[in-house]
Amino acid sequence: MSESFAELFEKSLNKINLKPGSIIKAKIVYIDKDWIKVNAGLKSEVKINIDEFKNDKDDVVLKIGDRINVVIETLEDGFGETRLSREKANRLEKWKKLEKAFNNNEVVKGIILGKVKGGFTVDINSIRAFLPGSLVDIRTIRDTLHIEKKYIDFKLIKIDKKRKNIVVSRRAVLEIGNHILKQNISSDQFISKSIKGIVKNITDYGAFIDLGGMDGLLHITDMAWKRVKHPSEIVSLGDEIEVKILRIDIDRNRVSLGLKQLSDDPWKKVKTCYPVGIKVKACITNITEYGCFAEIEDGIEGLVHVSELDWTNKNINPSKLVSIGERVEVMILEIDELRRRISLGIKQCRLNPWENFSLKYKKNDRVNGIVKSITDFGIFVGLNGGIDGLVHVSDISWKDLDEKSIRKNYRKGDTIETRILSIDPERERISLSIKHLKQDPILSFFNYKGSLLNGTIISITDLNSEFDTFVKFSTLFVTKSHYYHLKYKLNDRIECYINSIDQKYRHITMFEVC
Repeated sequence: MSESFAELFEKSLNKINLKPGSIIKAKIVYIDKDWIKVNAGLKSEVKINIDEFKNDKDDVVLKIGDRINVVIETLEDGFGETRLSREKANRLEKWKKLEKAFNNNEVVKGIILGKVKGGFTVDINSIRAFLPGSLVDIRTIRDTLHIEKKYIDFKLIKIDKKRKNIVVSRRAVLEIGNHILKQNISSDQFISKSIKGIVKNITDYGAFIDLGGMDGLLHITDMAWKRVKHPSEIVSLGDEIEVKILRIDIDRNRVSLGLKQLSDDPWKKVKTCYPVGIKVKACITNITEYGCFAEIEDGIEGLVHVSELDWTNKNINPSKLVSIGERVEVMILEIDELRRRISLGIKQCRLNPWENFSLKYKKNDRVNGIVKSITDFGIFVGLNGGIDGLVHVSDISWKDLDEKSIRKNYRKGDTIETRILSIDPERERISLSIKHLKQDPILSFFNYKGSLLNGTIISITDLNSEFDTFVKFSTLFVTKSHYYHLKYKLNDRIECYINSIDQKYRHITMFEVC
């Protein structure tokens, strides 16, 4: 007697382990925007929410006809409906893989999500695990930012599926790596070789790099060929970088690393590429009170001293002339390869106002200027081009003037006329004169040598000599009397004749008419 369809179906179900929690195979028969219909060989097809099929990128990569594992949540009993779960099946499969890795003492990958009491939470393929604080590293570390949110290796220490409890250790992985690294590393084999590591800590003097079991120090001086203020300019916590092994001390468990050594030293070609006198573009990288630093190319910086910034502003704050990040034209002034220093100049790339002045004006030319300042040794006069000239105190007047008299006749801001005595562009000096605008008055007395002159006595000086007494006239010229008992007093009029004239010392010797 032939069996009915119902009997055959019941026999097929008996061959499948049909009970809640069982994993069975199912075939995708229909895909909608909200759900996916599967055929698991049961009495009816089952709908499963599409969210259970999405991957980490929120995409569904399955298609109709694909066979998948599902878990039976509830089985149809004649009144309800059969419910299947793709998500629970995936989770059970992940637990089986973890159990297999645990039994085989294998390493698994996970992500540290954050801190909890006593340690950290770790995500291992969407399954939460616990990482005790003591098992994070070989040595106690204060900061875990360099390993958080990244896939790193762990050893499974404990698995309890019923309690959904998993304990992992990163330290166990590092100890294995440390042992292997120590066995393989030797000063002969690994010096100058490159290795990858993760930045685990940053200090003022450098960065510590996790080499996968051993820590290496990347000193700030080995980070870049250029000048580095702080290691954070070059590396950040958690960065995976390639470095070169410089020195190894296995006994002290120390490895010195270098980052700049992975590229050629740019200073080897400095003199060839940048001969003295050439003009190049540079970027301002730092400003100090004594000048600014400018980068010619990556790894090559030079100093523009404050005296080389501007032709006229000698003691100005450099920040008023340049700013960080600004690109400027500079001239190579000097190169010291041994000390790895370059002297640069910005003013040399601009018109020299002193040379320009010497092209426009010559000696004895008359020029107008503004009184900039008055000192005890002369008057500084502002000229065209933003430069100053000096009228020395001896060139202000043919008369002897003290500072008080000078300040009485001249004030800051006055416009005055001067005559050029000398121009020295190299020393950046211009000598001016006010008195040379007029002829030396003493020259007019040469025509009167031996002639009689009248004058008023303004001072009398006794030189303690038996016969010599000097009388100074209101003309400011010196006279001489052979009378010890001088019969004159101040402001008296006296008649004398000129005996001699000394133009160099500006003295006229006169004898009284007896």
